[in-house]
Amino acid sequence: SAELCLLPALAALLPPLPGPGGPGPAEVGLSALPAELRAAVRALVGELDSLFTALGLREESFAVGALSRVVAAELASYASARNRRRTATSKASVIFVDRTLDLAGAVGHHGDNLAEKILSVLPKLPGHKTDVMVNMVELTALQTTDETCSIIAPGCLAQPNDPAAKALWESFMNLKQKEAVMEARRHLVEAASRENLPIKMSMGRVTPEQLSSYIQLFRNNLKALENHCGLLQLVLATVQTLKHPQTSKWDNFLAFERLLLQTIGESEMPSVLNQLLPMIKSYNERTKDDYACEDFLVLLIYIYSVVGEIKCGKELDTAEEKVKRALVKAICDEPEPSPLLQKIT
Repeated sequence: SAELCLLPALAALLPPLPGPGGPGPAEVGLSALPAELRAAVRALVGELDSLFTALGLREESFAVGALSRVVAAELASYASARNRRRTATSKASVIFVDRTLDLAGAVGHHGDNLAEKILSVLPKLPGHKTDVMVNMVELTALQTTDETCSIIAPGCLAQPNDPAAKALWESFMNLKQKEAVMEARRHLVEAASRENLPIKMSMGRVTPEQLSSYIQLFRNNLKALENHCGLLQLVLATVQTLKHPQTSKWDNFLAFERLLLQTIGESEMPSVLNQLLPMIKSYNERTKDDYACEDFLVLLIYIYSVVGEIKCGKELDTAEEKVKRALVKAICDEPEPSPLLQKIT
């Protein structure tokens, strides 16, 4: 979008987590990093320099976190960047922040943002880090209940050639979910009116079923489909996200995170873990509303990120051991472990 540029080639670049006996944050220089990470940092510096050259920028760098300091120092001493800074006409402040310093933000569910939900719940587009597959079967005469139907190519979120779709995507990113869904309806109604499709505008709350019924109007009109294909892909992404079981879990996560924050304020870590323990259920005991193994990993990352200093002791060791055992049992009982669980095990 106009305010956000992602570098998917570097999506795997994460600061090394401080391990026992590893280098402390103050000691880390580029030479202290593993070879693979050194290469990734150099690639990032090269890409940033190219980006700043294209924008004609002379940057002043600030860093928060150990790896960010390494990146900022490398950029400052990069030969091509030194030449660029001498000739650049515009100034910019660049702030580097280690991703591991905000794990609570990455795994939390506090955002009331449609773009975030779409990117979280729909399956990734193969080969892409920042785009998703939108099921397009609804726009065809092929009616199938097979989720993995691969006869119809999937749609996606990137619609650079469709001004209406680009404007709608900006709304998904910048507005609250309720307003963004209303924008989706407005764009759809305008597109249908332009194509003289028999649309009945309705007021009030927008439901996924209502959006689906509007989409159906385009189905047998090839010209209308072609003219508004990008817009229809974004609205279909909205419908599929709102109907997705993970979206209803989103609110459960949010409620549990708020409860955790209260509990952490009032009691110690062991009691928080003991609260979590009865919720860890194996595959055979779970209902669709229960948390799966990955959900617990996300919750544990959240808890340990927001809790700050943890008092070690026998009580904590016992509570952690129980949670570990329950999680290991749940993971081992999974009939078809997800790619993430396979990677972890």
